Amino acid sequence: MAVYVYSITAATHPRSLDGLVGVGEPPSALRSVCAGPLCAVVSDAPADLRPKRRDLTAHQSVQERLMAEGTVLPLRFGLTAPDDSAVQTALSERREEYTGALTALEGCAEYHLKAAVDEDALLRQILLDTPEARQLNDEITGGDASPDLPLALGEMVAQEVQARQDALATGITEALRPYARQELGSGPTGKDFLSVSFLVDREHEQLFLTAEKGLAGALGDEVEIRLYGPLPAYSFV
Repeated sequence: MAVYVYSITAATHPRSLDGLVGVGEPPSALRSVCAGPLCAVVSDAPADLRPKRRDLTAHQSVQERLMAEGTVLPLRFGLTAPDDSAVQTALSERREEYTGALTALEGCAEYHLKAAVDEDALLRQILLDTPEARQLNDEITGGDASPDLPLALGEMVAQEVQARQDALATGITEALRPYARQELGSGPTGKDFLSVSFLVDREHEQLFLTAEKGLAGALGDEVEIRLYGPLPAYSFV
């Protein structure tokens, strides 16, 4: 029977799974499949696996329990293998890769940061700081009907918005970088101009959090910083 694979740990990890259930309806029982120094936490895979809320929650609950007890390689939702034997083979064949990754993640958690800026406030500031943009805006609001003016103003403002967002993103990342082992940016979506994950070890965690709070205070209400974590280190597996 196909098995659903949640995560990989060292064989010495406690893997206390009491009270947790796996994906599927009815929920499947969790178990460990081990090979040498490594173990995978698995369950039977349902035939109709989909990213339903209950199953996503079950998957995440396993990661959080394992993370609380030791180092874990959290796997993305939906990974399956043909059977337990295939899992054991993968653990054996990729032993060095997995043990190295566990060592790299030891004592660490992921923090994911997103940032957005108040667009109206940013536009007002651009008009205040940029004489050329202010002049174009004044001409448009003063009644100049030339169709070239709105286009020129839009291009100028768009370039300035991008430049300022890039500068903010660089400043935020550089301020937090000293307290993280690794960082990994991802494409921001929606109104966000920054989406980045940091791998932070316990020794620097409080410094990282203090620095993030300091940034939020220094940037003020016009820049919204949202920090999620500690999380299983999905981005660094």
